[in-house]
Parts: sequence; C-alpha cells; structure tokens
Amino acid sequence: MPAPVPRPAAPRPAAPTGIAAISHDLRKLAQHFRTDKWGTHRYAQHYQRHLEHLKNDSFNLLEIGIGGYSRAGQGGASLRMWKHFFPKAQIFGMDIQDKSFVDEDRITTFIGDQSDPGSLIGVASKIGTLDVIIDDGSHLSPHILTTFETLFPLLKDGGIYAVEDTQTSYWPEWQGSEDRDDPKTSMSMLKKLADGLNYEEFVDEGYEPSYTDLNIVGMHFYHNLVIIEKGKNAEGTNKKRVLKKRYSEEGAKS
Repeated sequence: MPAPVPRPAAPRPAAPTGIAAISHDLRKLAQHFRTDKWGTHRYAQHYQRHLEHLKNDSFNLLEIGIGGYSRAGQGGASLRMWKHFFPKAQIFGMDIQDKSFVDEDRITTFIGDQSDPGSLIGVASKIGTLDVIIDDGSHLSPHILTTFETLFPLLKDGGIYAVEDTQTSYWPEWQGSEDRDDPKTSMSMLKKLADGLNYEEFVDEGYEPSYTDLNIVGMHFYHNLVIIEKGKNAEGTNKKRVLKKRYSEEGAKS
C-alpha cells in the first residue's frame, strides 16, 4: 500500500497590520489617536484592567466630553480609541459643542449640557441601555456631582462608571476647594461613596442606606481617576456576632 500523501499545512493567518495590530492595547491606541488618556495622564492602563472583559461584547459606552473645546474640527480622539478597542460596541459621545463631524460607523455624538439633568436624561434616552459611562467633561465639581446623580441610577447592573481628572476637586479656580472634606467637591462625594460600600457595618441602627450604598460593589481610586462598579451590595455582616456586648445591651434597652 502506498504511503499516504501528507496534507499541506494550513496557511497561517496573516499577522494584523496597522491599527488592527495595536487594537488589543489601549495605551498604544491612545497614543495613535492622540488622546490624553495616555501621556498627559495614565488612564489607559487602568481602563484596560477594568474594561477588558467587554473586549468582544456588544454594549453601549457613553463618554461625556468629546474634546477640542469650541475649536472647529477638533475632538473625538478617545471615541475613536474606544471604537477600535471594542469592535462590537456602540460608542456615544456628549459635548456642549456640536461635534457631529466625529460621527461615523459605531460612533454617535450628541449635543448636551452635563450641568442640566434634563439634558443628560434626554441623551441617555436616545442611547438606551448604558453599560459604561465615562465623565471626561468640564471637570467642575458641581457638574460631576449632577452628572453622577443623574446617570448612575440609569447605568446597567454590572456596569462601570468612571470619573476623570479628579485633581480639579482640590483647585478653587476650578470650583474645587482647598478643604479636602468640602462636601461640594467631587472627591468628597466619591470618598463618601467608598464609605457606603460598608454601610452594613455601620452601628448606627437608624441609618437608612442610600441608593448608592445599595448599588455600588467596588471602587478603584487612581491618580486623578476613579472607577466605580455597579451591582447589588448586600453581602451581609457579622457585626452582631462580633459586637455581642453592644447588641445585647441595645436589646436590653429596647
């Protein structure tokens, strides 16, 4: 019997070139599209860590602030970065300026004012499900607070909410404050949310958990960037077993 003729090896797929060759690396994409998420800042590495699980998913990403200010034809760098990192996602941007020149396949922009809850809700209603929200807008604390209070309840369970450029919280010139505990600043709000992660451990029995207490399961603080994970926060507590004396005394009082 003649020896079997070996089958030719299947050709190897060609190595990706151009943008496709760097589409797995947010830092390289940020450099390619010249967004300040890498270079001026070091955000891309953190976004890669917290968003990479969505790499090949179909989902909606909204970024507040498209860049370029009022300069004609400028802005949209980070929206293009997100588009190439997430090949199946719909990328949305909102800006107080008209940035419609950025619109293309899988990138849609809206005019909106992040200091106006009605404007934010209007944009959100046009998008539908919100899976990822990134606040890279004015960086003014009052606007950051309004945007979070308005959009976080609309974020999907399991979603990610990011606040960029939190350094302005410490700058009075940017409506921040030298008082690091000033409740009107973005960082004060964010630090309070971190306390809320542990609301089940509070010993104030009259405390009523807030919406954010009940719906934030993780927070990650980086230099000038905070990333928030949404989900049901109800793991329970062992405080009554550990603090037996406190709770036995309270029971006796009642």
